[in-house]
Amino acid sequence: MQSSLQTVLSREMNPNRTAIVTSLQGDIDGDGIKDNVFLTANKTPDSPFWRNITLVIQNGSTNQYEQVPIKNNAGYNPTLFLGDFTGNKVDDILVVIDTGGSGGTIYAYVVSYLNGQLMTIFNSDTFNETFKYAVNYENLYKAKVNSYYLKERYILDLTYKDKEYLSEIYNKNGVLKAPIEGWVNPLSGLYPVDFNRDGINELDAYQRIAGRYNADSLGMVQTVLKWNGQAFGPDRQNVAIFGGEI
Repeated sequence: MQSSLQTVLSREMNPNRTAIVTSLQGDIDGDGIKDNVFLTANKTPDSPFWRNITLVIQNGSTNQYEQVPIKNNAGYNPTLFLGDFTGNKVDDILVVIDTGGSGGTIYAYVVSYLNGQLMTIFNSDTFNETFKYAVNYENLYKAKVNSYYLKERYILDLTYKDKEYLSEIYNKNGVLKAPIEGWVNPLSGLYPVDFNRDGINELDAYQRIAGRYNADSLGMVQTVLKWNGQAFGPDRQNVAIFGGEI
């Protein structure tokens, strides 16, 4: 299977060191015959960085290849997952790529065979544009996270931070010395989870909350996304904070 695709790659696609990064088999179009799914890319010499990452599907019935362009097609550790996200008992395709940025962010896409054609039904750019937040430090060792899209508010307890950290930004009465704004990073993790054990995967999305600087992590925003027949909508959202020593 892979040697056949490699021959096609060298002849029809990019002859400049195009390689198969990873591959899986699954029934993508619902005809009962397993299809071959590949991620191909160009390897950067002496580096784990991949360029021109492309999703390629070989139809198991016709043996024909179809390429699906990926918008953000460069990064690290490209991975594939096949599973049903839409409830039609057909394998959908999850692609995740590490950006390599300091925030540990990712590019992520879900590709599904709907209405007789392959369609991208989730992409991380749209998610990041939709789920916006405001992060503000409050008096008495707290931080407030406002989720604009869901119109929800979360209050984080910062007392687990060490005394030196707190004394830099609070006076002895727990009052802020100056206003401080943090932020929520773009998508940093996206995991398929069948929460209901019904054979349909939800998307478990993670975004890291940063305080005064990127390495100053305050917690994680966790959003569970569920297919509603048209798009992935939020099923629930939580914020998790880090624990401190007892």
